[in-house]
This record gives sequence, C-alpha cells and structure tokens, in this order.
Amino acid sequence: MNQPKISDLSSKELYVNRELSFLEFNRRVKAQAGDERVPLLERLRFLTIVSSNLDEFFEVRVGLLKQRIALALPHQGADSTPAALLHRQIRETVSALVKNQYELLNNTVLPALEEHGVRLLRRSRWTQAQKAWIANYFTEQALPVLTPVGLDPAHPFPVVQNKGLNFLITLEGDDAFERDSGVAILQVPRCLPRVIRLPQEISDGLEFTLISSVIHANIHALFPGMQVTGCHQFRLTRDSNMWVDEEEIDDLLDALKGELHGRNYGSSTRLEVAAGTPDYLIDFLLSHHGLGQEDLYVVNGPVNLHRLGALVNQAELDELKHPAFTPGLPHHLGPKQDLLATLRAHDVLLYHPYQSYNPVVDLLWRASTDPKVLAIKMTLYRVGGGSRIVEALLQAARAGKDVTVVVELRARFDEAENISLATRLAEAGANVVYGVVGFKCHAKTMLVVRREGGKLRRYVHVGTGNYHINNARLYTDYSLLSANPELGEDVHRIFMELTGLGKVREMNRLLHSPFTLREELVKLIDDEAKAAKAGKPAWIRAKMNSLTEPTVIKALYKASQAGVRIDLVVRGICSLRPGLPGVSDNIQVRSIVGRFLEHDRVYAFHAGGKDLVYIASADWMDRNLWRRVEVACPVRSPELKARILDNLSLFLKDDALAWVMDHTGAYTRVADNGKFSAQQTLLQANQTGSSTLS
Repeated sequence: MNQPKISDLSSKELYVNRELSFLEFNRRVKAQAGDERVPLLERLRFLTIVSSNLDEFFEVRVGLLKQRIALALPHQGADSTPAALLHRQIRETVSALVKNQYELLNNTVLPALEEHGVRLLRRSRWTQAQKAWIANYFTEQALPVLTPVGLDPAHPFPVVQNKGLNFLITLEGDDAFERDSGVAILQVPRCLPRVIRLPQEISDGLEFTLISSVIHANIHALFPGMQVTGCHQFRLTRDSNMWVDEEEIDDLLDALKGELHGRNYGSSTRLEVAAGTPDYLIDFLLSHHGLGQEDLYVVNGPVNLHRLGALVNQAELDELKHPAFTPGLPHHLGPKQDLLATLRAHDVLLYHPYQSYNPVVDLLWRASTDPKVLAIKMTLYRVGGGSRIVEALLQAARAGKDVTVVVELRARFDEAENISLATRLAEAGANVVYGVVGFKCHAKTMLVVRREGGKLRRYVHVGTGNYHINNARLYTDYSLLSANPELGEDVHRIFMELTGLGKVREMNRLLHSPFTLREELVKLIDDEAKAAKAGKPAWIRAKMNSLTEPTVIKALYKASQAGVRIDLVVRGICSLRPGLPGVSDNIQVRSIVGRFLEHDRVYAFHAGGKDLVYIASADWMDRNLWRRVEVACPVRSPELKARILDNLSLFLKDDALAWVMDHTGAYTRVADNGKFSAQQTLLQANQTGSSTLS
C-alpha cells in the first residue's frame, strides 16, 4: 500500500503549513486566557494548556525536525535546508507566543485573581509567619528527597529528566573535601508537589506558593558553610518519540516496556530558563546539551508553567470556574427504560458532554453480568486510570465470558498505562491483542453478542472519542448505539481483521482505514464536484480536529473550483488554505476554541439530496487515512442525521468562540464580542430538555 506522491513544492508547503498551524492553534487557546468572558481560573487553565501543548510539540514535532536537520547531507548545508528554515520560523513564532503568555499571566490573570482573594506568592511577599511555616515545610517535606550534585571530575553534569524542574546553583567557598568547583545542579523530584497551598491560619484568603520558591528560599541549607551566589531555574525538553521496529520483535509489549524509560532521556530539543539567569550560565547549559540559541526560551516566571493547573484544582471558588452541569439523556433513555429494548427498536445517538456517557458504560456493565451475553469485543486507545469500563471488562472476563480487547499499546504518552491495562486484562482471562503491526488501532468500537430466543443478536457502539469517561465530560464526541444487524456484522468483521488473518473484508455500511475510507472520501468529494459542474446543488460540511492529507486537500480544492460550497470546522491543524483566488474561493475554515475541546469527527455531503452523514474516529490526516485502523459510520436515521446537521449549523453560526482562517493560514475572531456560542446553546438545550437533543 503506497501513499500517493505529490510534488516536492506541494509536499513542503503542506508540511510547513501543518507545523505552523499547530502553533497558530495555540495562539487561539492562549487568547482564551485574555478573554474577559471566560472565568478567571479557567483563563489560568488555558495558559497551562498552551504550555502542555508546546511541551508535546517540542517532544514530538521538533524532535523529528531536529533529526531531519541532523541528517541533512553536508553539501546541502544543514542551516539552509527547509527543515532548518522552518526551525527558525518556529523559534520566532514560539518566542512571541511564550512572551505574550507570560505577560498575560503576570499582568492580567494573576492580578485579577488577587482581587478575588487567590494569590500566588513570590518569596518577597511572604509574611514572617509564612516564612517560618515554609522553612519547616522545606526541612520536613523537601530536604530529605533533594540531592544536589556539585560538578567536578568525579561528579559530571547529571542527565536531567525530560521536562523536570532543575536548578543551576553557583557557590563560593570550599566544602569539607576542599572542593571549589563553584557550580551545582539540583533536580527537583516529581514526588514533590509543584503548587503548595498555605494554611488558612497564616493566609489572607486562598494563598499559594511554588515549590521552586520554597527551594530557592532555603537553598543555602543544601550547602552548609558555603555561600550561594546564584540560584536559577531551568527545564529541558527532550525528544520523546519512541522507536520500535515492529517487524523485528517478538513481543510488542515487552519491546515498549524496554523503551519507556528512555523517553525521559532522549536528545534535547528545548531549554527554558528563568529570566535573570546570567548569559555565561545559559551558554554553559546550551553547550552541554548540544543546543543553540534558537533552542533557548527565557521566561518571566516559573519554567514549569503547566504545573499551575494544580492551583486551578485547589482553588475552591466555583464562581471563578465554569458553572457545573449535569449531562442529560434523550427522552427515550430515562431511568426506567430498558436500554437493550430501546436499541432493538431504533438507534440512539448521544452527543457528549451535553448528553451523558452513562448509556455507553451501562451497556458494557449490563453485558458483563448478563448471563445471556456470550461475548464482548472492544478497542481501547485511551481509557484513563480507575476506569469503570476497564472494571466491567475485568468482571466479564472473570465471569467466563469471551472477552476480546484490542489495546493500542502505542497511544502516545499513554503507553505505560496501556501496558498495565493489557497485563491486567490478560491475567483476568481476556483475549488481549495489540492491533496490527505498523497500523495503530484508533477505531472506537464495542460489540456485545447476546443470545435471544435461540438466536444471537449483536449490540454495538461506534464513537468518535476514546473510551475515557473523564474526557467524555470535557471533549465533544458522538456515540451511536445500535442493534442493527448490518452494522453489527460490520463491527464483527473489523474485529476479525484486527485479531485474525485474511483479505480485506467487504463492509455493509462502515468505511475503514487503511482500506476504503480515504478512497471513498475522495469519491464523495468528487461526486459533489460533478454535481456542481452539472448545475445541481452541492455542498460539503465537515468537523474534525485536523486536516493535512494531501489527496483529500487536492480533492477539496477541485470541488471548490467546481462551485461546491465547503464549510469546515477544524479545531487544530489545517494544511488547507481557504480563500485562495481560483483555488479555494468556496471553502471556509472555522476553528472553535471554548470550554469543551472540540473532538468529534463528522463528514456530511449533499449527495444529490440524500444528505450522507458519517461520524468517525478519523481526522483527515495522513496517519489516520493511511497508517491507522479507523472507522467511519454512516448515520441512516433521518431524525439522527438532522440532529447532526443542526449541530453543525450551530458551529457555523457561532460568533462567540469561532475563529476564521484566511488564505495565509492566519485566524481572526469572527466577532470580538459575539453573542452566539454553539457550546452554550447546546448546554442550555440539554438543561431545558429541548428537542434539539432528544
């Protein structure tokens, strides 16, 4: 299976567009922190999300970019390769983003929080009572686990962990062994909390301080008899890509176990230092880690900004957070309704988080104890710790049911948790497989086989999001529950492909990667173009996380040129450029950034008046359409299709949370003070029991 070749120019353009589009998305996230309509603690949370996103960007994308630069042929000149030029452009973009991020933190968000009695105290603002309490906290809670390393021939620079908090300390004087190197490194263990809430009896309101401030104030205790002349925070980001040759190993689980530890000690990709660090020390750190000035980011505040999320969680002021809400249920899924009987009568569509995820969990729990249920099959990509879904699978396996679970061990940054999950399930008696060599299993499917009246009936769940119960309250996703025999047979065939051997199985309804999904998508797009050329109505509406796949982008451009109206809601990365004269005049790209992370994937086509609507696990990206097992499920019920199209229309009307991309790839807000929020409208519809969500 060969990926299509495109011209070098197009390939470079799409690649650059993809990387810069990710940074542009983070600019939109950061803008939420400056939006006065957003509750204050949520604004702080958005700042921490930017930091978390940038961490992953440097761990994964910049890590790969640096490898490209390193592999450049000498005669090409590594500094002039497209990868090197992009690296410098990333440096400029990220520097401006981070500078503005810390300005928002220091000049807007923290001062505003202080007005509401929430204070993050620097050392200079501690009262005498607080200083005494903090000194005692340092002695009892921090000092016993701190291990400074004085640099000398017997103590080389330690290998610092990825994204860990570190201090570079300068000293004067000789120690007990008459050593006088003058420099020490202190790595702060992750077992120490980064945000510390000060006791109420010594606080005025809700007051917090950082572990970095606690250590800095007491750093002298680590070097008795010596003078500390400088204490400077720094943080190193490392390449966290994991490389396993799946065709050369016997056991993927064991191979990944062996690679996990190395993730914290890959090659360096970024150095963050606190403002005020002397240049000669910065040069020392850069040189030691093989980095240049283009990899340096000087920040005016804590170097581990994403850790301030702990303050948001500890600050018990509901008025500074989004109002709590209780997800609703469709009217036909009330507490007294029989879920299986409902599914035998008709399909059920849920839109999370506006509607509860409980029916999905309830289906699995019921199946785990129902004596008529013979088998359960499920794909797991990300599930989270302490999951009720995992407990239901364990219970079913221990009860002797035939449980098959496809656990994707290579879900990035969840590998350790998934290895543990796979081990627990296997020990309980489940049949655990790890998907297909070379293809991540990203499909979200569940199959329950039940004996009814002497026959077997299949109940299925197909979703756009992971089986992660906590994320179901934070991410927007669709769930389709059904007892349709054709759909049940398709999901069964998907599992047969994942666990067994054989040729590609023909599906009744589902489109699936890496076989039919991309080809059918392009055909559906081309069919709209043919209709438009023939003077017939034609439109495409789609919602997804990212859009980068070249053949799909080219098909969309051709459809636009044919006169097809194309409305795309793309939350994050988008390599397509709308509004290019003669190329994409009829394409609009919107991005919604708000309280919930827009995660659902929906594809809709006019199709000569048939209104074809799919919910899917796949974005329109190279990896989803070529290198993953994905599923797109048609929604056939006219009522359910209408609901999805109505929801899409809400996002196309949004003027409160929406941004629109121009032909350069830059985004502008639809309206600075817009009134209509699709997310808020859906929340209100759920609370009032509107038929929109029935």
